[in-house]
Amino acid sequence: MSGAKEIIKSPHDHRQYQYLVLDNNLSVLLVEDSSASQAAVSMAINVGHFDDPISRPGMAHFLEHMLFLGTEKFPEPGEFHAFINQHGGSNNAWTGTEYTNFFFSIDAHFIEESLDRFSQFFIAPLFHKDLVDRERHAIESEFSLKLKDDIRRTYQVQKETVNPAHPFSKFSVGNLKTLSGDQGILREELLRFYHHHYSANVMTLCIVAPSPLKDLEHLATHFFSPIIDKQWQKKYPDVPIYQVEQLQTHINIIPMKDQKRVAITFSLPQIYSYYKHKPLTFISHLLGYEGHGSLLSYLKNNGYAINLSAGGGVNGYNFKDYNISIQLTDKGVIALDTVIDCAFEYIELIKTQAMQDWRYQEQANLSKLAFKYQEHIKPVDLASHLSINMHHYDVEDLILGDYKMDGLHVPQTMKLLNLMTPSNMRIQLISAELETNSQTAWYHAPYQIQALPMDKLTRWKQVNIRSELALPNKNPFIIKDAIARSQSSQTNMPIIISQHHGYRIWHQKDDEFNLPKGHIYLSIDSIEAASSARKATLTRLYVEMLLDHLIEHTYQAEVAGLSYNIYPHQGGITLHLTGFSGKQKILLALLIKKARTPYFSQERLTLIKRQLLRAWYNHTQAKPISQLFTGLTVSLQRRSYEPSTMADELTTITLNELHDHIRQFYQETHLEGLIYGDWLASEASILAKNLKNIVSLISSPCQGAERELVSLSGKGTLMRQIPAQHQDSGIIVYYQADTSTPAMMAIFSLLNHSMSSAFFHELRTKKQLGYMLGTGYFPLNRYPGMIFYIQSPLSGPLQLLEAIDEFIADFNYTILQLTHEQWTLTKQGLMNQIMEHDPNLTTRGQRYWSSIGNKDYDFNQRKLVVTEIEKLTREDLIKLMMKKMRHKHRDRLVLFSTGEHHKNLPPLTSENMITDLNIFKDTQ
Repeated sequence: MSGAKEIIKSPHDHRQYQYLVLDNNLSVLLVEDSSASQAAVSMAINVGHFDDPISRPGMAHFLEHMLFLGTEKFPEPGEFHAFINQHGGSNNAWTGTEYTNFFFSIDAHFIEESLDRFSQFFIAPLFHKDLVDRERHAIESEFSLKLKDDIRRTYQVQKETVNPAHPFSKFSVGNLKTLSGDQGILREELLRFYHHHYSANVMTLCIVAPSPLKDLEHLATHFFSPIIDKQWQKKYPDVPIYQVEQLQTHINIIPMKDQKRVAITFSLPQIYSYYKHKPLTFISHLLGYEGHGSLLSYLKNNGYAINLSAGGGVNGYNFKDYNISIQLTDKGVIALDTVIDCAFEYIELIKTQAMQDWRYQEQANLSKLAFKYQEHIKPVDLASHLSINMHHYDVEDLILGDYKMDGLHVPQTMKLLNLMTPSNMRIQLISAELETNSQTAWYHAPYQIQALPMDKLTRWKQVNIRSELALPNKNPFIIKDAIARSQSSQTNMPIIISQHHGYRIWHQKDDEFNLPKGHIYLSIDSIEAASSARKATLTRLYVEMLLDHLIEHTYQAEVAGLSYNIYPHQGGITLHLTGFSGKQKILLALLIKKARTPYFSQERLTLIKRQLLRAWYNHTQAKPISQLFTGLTVSLQRRSYEPSTMADELTTITLNELHDHIRQFYQETHLEGLIYGDWLASEASILAKNLKNIVSLISSPCQGAERELVSLSGKGTLMRQIPAQHQDSGIIVYYQADTSTPAMMAIFSLLNHSMSSAFFHELRTKKQLGYMLGTGYFPLNRYPGMIFYIQSPLSGPLQLLEAIDEFIADFNYTILQLTHEQWTLTKQGLMNQIMEHDPNLTTRGQRYWSSIGNKDYDFNQRKLVVTEIEKLTREDLIKLMMKKMRHKHRDRLVLFSTGEHHKNLPPLTSENMITDLNIFKDTQ
């Protein structure tokens, strides 16, 4: 065993780290986190779909699935998932191009037992022959789920237009066709793939737990040393991702959803080795700048574009696609050549004028501050992230690597910029009104690829920078450093620092995380906000127009770590600011000024309306389960409305009506706010006083808007069919609590926690009804609720409802079969989840703000719920199920959609069908 390299960490990071390499060449990173209540483990393997046999696309993905289904030591297929769930954790995995990642979290007391189970995945998996067919159907369900996903469809176009000798061209997901054939033969191929590729020397393990490093080292060595080192050496082909004729091309793609987007793509070499100087980060910051003089600003001002991002694109062992992705207007599609002119002009601007140390140091300083004051993330997210970093960074940089910017490396930067040329470019245009002559395999996306005409290539090589384009000025919001104030808070929870009729501000000085950052939440309720579908539409339009208007004025602040969001809710709008507290009040003043005195032009109104309409109409193309979740909230929340209804209202809204609505919105308001973080009580009081003065100038006080919920009590089983254009069917069954007491929250939470693993195992693993299914604790407007949901390529809504009802009917027996110890552990796992320590300032602030919204003014609802859970018995759960769920005519709401493949199956019908949502909500 070897190890003991020093890992650079933030001075504010209390965790201890140890890197070591076991005797079998497995790289291990141990993280001692004394404040964590959960442990987390992640294994990242340098094996992905690039390694799939040519004859078996999807094999790496299939293997990922099969590893969860039993080992020699723990042969029961659902045992690992059940164990993790019972002890308050979660688990998941993903397969990418070159890596596969398995990860889980669990109550820290059970770290040893979980490692015993998890390590066996990589030592002695069973790959049950009788589960092969079942799990390839799960792969088929996952494939089917994304058949109409535009990202997946576009990805497939790219795969079919690259060098076929490059592994990127392989079909990554797999389905029943690619995994067809005799179960026994497929299992043998799976075993060969596993034994050939899964080797300790290409694995990286990260363990995070509140245990001493020496104990974690013992656990890692004990459980993972038996993994065999096959000394596997990666041998991807040394061929370019694009052949010469695949560059200088224009690709048309027709999407499922209404969108207009162009990706200007440049083919670059791999960038992992550039991480210490991050030249692409520097370039992307300048290309993606949104302030005055920027590429986006020019395109927006001329009506060509709505937004822009720079830097995305696929990457791998010998390639990096660099994308300038632009969301276009109709005018921008017509003027595409001009849009591309502007992109090359801005690239030239960077080449000729941006190689200045101060520009790089601005970004480097921001990165340094971000590293110094990074917020802790959940152990499972940390473990997963670090296990991947272990494949790309030097040991000392495993944490710092994401932030490291060791100076402007001009040769590296210019090398990459000099590859951003028309001769090294592909243009990918996505729009509904395009010519196509081909269709992709698997996802059936229409596309066309053509060589770019010589005259266009010549045009784009002759760059003349227009005067409106300019590089950003020095950023006034950037600070060299910040230090959290040491003054202690006088309270251990938020208190009201200012309150008047129609106005209340809470404050809490953070004493735990010691970051010079703050969170300001301001919620403005207005009776005009959402009392009708039209007013809700006007409020949403106001928010979108305001955000669009603010971009140029606030972009420098956002770059400097001062972010904000404005969003509508059932009663009004909320403003959330976060970032370094020293500059927050400057940004807040700017936001309030712009929000109070908005000037919106007809041109921007037209563009934002089109953008909103596109988003709302595109909702009909979303996955069935996504449409059903939206349908559930709008069916039960009185002040929530269907996207299609709001779209219909939006078409006739005028600029004058919008300005009238804004004035009416602010006539009578109720302001509730929270100032949390590195804010002293004296500072918060001054800010609260200023806010009160501003509110009194523009508004009269009123009560907060009620968040009304439609009651299902005494209604029996209500049903609502939601049309969805998809081959899969979907269903959600929702049960609503009668009261919003801690006792009711406790019993609904415990019922969901007890059921979730069994539901997944029974309906997904055994019955293979679908890839996306589960149960959930689902509170609405403070009322607890529980849902069962399935999206299925195999069964229609009637069959899905019958399967859910059958599961509920049989679950009483499952509860009765639990031992006293299992029942106690199930309850303890849930209580640990509920009381899980807030990992960072952001999570704590969100919890405080949610408590205020839920009228939990003592901030102790979690404790009250846990106290009630402690009292609950198995008999209590059975009584609840008998009362609320066991009979098919109990009070509940069933939402469903019938897939195109299931139109011929017996339909789901009911006398209590909701056919007009407005009438239903008005009569409740």
